[in-house]
Amino acid sequence: MAEDDGNAEDGLHVERARVTHELIAGVQGLPASQVPEALCRACVALLPVASGLSVSVLGDSTDIGVVLCASDDVAARLAEIQYTLGEGPGMEAVRLRAPVFAADLTSPPATRRWPLFSVQAAKAGAEAAFSLPLADGSGTLGTLDLYRETSGSLSDAHVRTALLVADAVALAVLALDHASADPEGVVTWLAGAETDREEVHQATGMMMVRLGVNAEEALLRLRARTFSEGRTATEVARGIIDGTLDLRDD
Repeated sequence: MAEDDGNAEDGLHVERARVTHELIAGVQGLPASQVPEALCRACVALLPVASGLSVSVLGDSTDIGVVLCASDDVAARLAEIQYTLGEGPGMEAVRLRAPVFAADLTSPPATRRWPLFSVQAAKAGAEAAFSLPLADGSGTLGTLDLYRETSGSLSDAHVRTALLVADAVALAVLALDHASADPEGVVTWLAGAETDREEVHQATGMMMVRLGVNAEEALLRLRARTFSEGRTATEVARGIIDGTLDLRDD
């Protein structure tokens, strides 16, 4: 029994080393602005069981997140849908600080758990979704979100690899945030993500003032607008800020 445990631990170390090596090789030597997309490509290569994936980081609250990179349009859309609707495996993984897997988004329990997200995810082209939190020891930085075009669960080996990839991605995000060559200490990609996040915060504030509602209701109304118009939260926020969207419609 002890020998089996030792073999399993050795195997885990080998797999962790492989994942770390491939992620480093995928981003080594690149300027910071190119690292997120390269990181996504490396993750896709490590997780071929997924049809696609995205990496998101959280804003000041768990309600607002920014997609740092996505392997394809479906992966990007799934992340935006979750932040727009406020439900889905990614949102729950952040809340629980634990992996949340939905092997079949077209039937219960997923359709009961996330009734709006399940429908929109299927329309976007995903029948299964798997979210893993990016932990930094004291909290959750964001999520690594995988999807599959067809329903089906992940094998134990795939889950183990996905967890190791999530750990490595969390370290990469932290490293990028603290190791910028920019004299101002701002990594290009992170600065861009912050801009998107601030636009949503700014639009929420404008709705609070103009509609006389609190922050929670303003954010709910912004989400409702994005859902009804089939747009992303960032797109709607920009429309509110530049005045092309009439708040009186709300």
